[in-house]
Amino acid sequence: MRKAIVVGSGIAGIAVAIRLAIKGYEVNVFEKNSYPGGKLCSINENGYRFDAGPSLFTLPKQVDELFELAGEDPRNHFNYKRLPIICNYFWDEGLFLSAKSDELEFASDIEKLIGVKKSLVLKYLKKSRFIYDTTAPVFLHQSLHKLKNFLNLKTLNGILKTPFLGIFSTLNEVNSKQLNHPKLVQLFNRYATYNGSNPYRAPGVLQSIPHLEFGEGAWFPEGGMVSITNSLVALAKRKGVTFNFDSCVDQFIIENKIIDGIQFKGEKYSADIVVCNSDILPSYRNLMPHEKAPERILSQNRSSSALIFYWGINNVIGKLDVHNIFFSNNYEDEFSQIEKGNSISTDPTVYVHISSIMEPSDAPEDCQNWFVMINVPENKGQNWDELIIEARKNILKKLNFNLKMDLEKYIVSESILDPRTIEKRTSSAGGSLYGNSSNNKKAAFLRHPNFSSNVQGLYFCGGSVHPGGGIPLCLQSARIVSDLIRKA
Repeated sequence: MRKAIVVGSGIAGIAVAIRLAIKGYEVNVFEKNSYPGGKLCSINENGYRFDAGPSLFTLPKQVDELFELAGEDPRNHFNYKRLPIICNYFWDEGLFLSAKSDELEFASDIEKLIGVKKSLVLKYLKKSRFIYDTTAPVFLHQSLHKLKNFLNLKTLNGILKTPFLGIFSTLNEVNSKQLNHPKLVQLFNRYATYNGSNPYRAPGVLQSIPHLEFGEGAWFPEGGMVSITNSLVALAKRKGVTFNFDSCVDQFIIENKIIDGIQFKGEKYSADIVVCNSDILPSYRNLMPHEKAPERILSQNRSSSALIFYWGINNVIGKLDVHNIFFSNNYEDEFSQIEKGNSISTDPTVYVHISSIMEPSDAPEDCQNWFVMINVPENKGQNWDELIIEARKNILKKLNFNLKMDLEKYIVSESILDPRTIEKRTSSAGGSLYGNSSNNKKAAFLRHPNFSSNVQGLYFCGGSVHPGGGIPLCLQSARIVSDLIRKA
């Protein structure tokens, strides 16, 4: 039986392990942490449970597909519900919008709130669907680094539609042109943050992202986001995958430009193929320091990181839903502070995720678990202890102002995740959440391919390589890698 080793058990690593086991490989996963999932893990603190990283679940059929490939009914192992409200939005001027998942209701509520005609909103969402349907088969579902993938009708169709995809404008320029209200522009600008990018620099093609929520749906997995990890790890084990935790790989073993396995604690573990599910930058620097590195890719600007407070709240705060956004008053300055100042705005946009609204067991009775996040720059040696203290004050100021309360007195438990700890736990360079940023028109082509051009049998998956970060794209990377590898 041919052997495969997967280095890293992020969601992409777990998915590719399942796919390779189904293909007939003997699969071993090596994970440096004591738990699987990478960023998609969970924290338990004083009776509160928090999803530590990703909190938005879209395209659940990608997870279902893994069970179906294994010949299992996903509903026997993994379930989820569609959220009727995608997100609650707050602006300091007193504007409040509960964005319903139904496009007609959402558009009607926009018209009532700020006077933008619902036909204009529906036209925007239709364009979002068009861009997604056009670009996904070309840029997301296949390798961009194989010539044969450009010699088909789908790719030709996508190329012919390039002038209509917003590639040559920024997302903010596209939104400002199509939407005629600054608050609505800000709402749709925020979708650039889904891959850690700046809407004032990222290409307008990111207009496709809202379709994932409004067209495909925002969902909540039973048991919280960590149930994605747990259910897929259990599936992998049923298919014969072996997980080795607390197992930090020393380096890849490469002989004559052919992968020969890995070295762990000085011992060699042979394999016919190795799939790297670790951030591409430290992978080249630490796991294969003698191989020629793609310096142009590795030197690209990194995506933003996050500062997260996990607050146990001993109260139930009304007017909030699973996903909530409290907007900055100067969105452009906020991104400028992150990119140019390597700092944090004094008026940050605050995201609050409360899974206990859907999963009451995530918090004690009459309490809530608040995952409170702001976008911040990657770690470049800033004084994070000072930045965190100041950011906490500003976050509380914004939340208190909008919710008309003193939130501090209800916080009975607190944990913090910052770029330093993200980098330490996940090996993401600088604590960057999505690898390279998408702040230029060629971003899709500047991500590392899912295979090595120099080393036979070496492949790459996860958020720092093609097609990008976030659960859906990581799962796509696993599918692309699997398609590149022949059956055992």
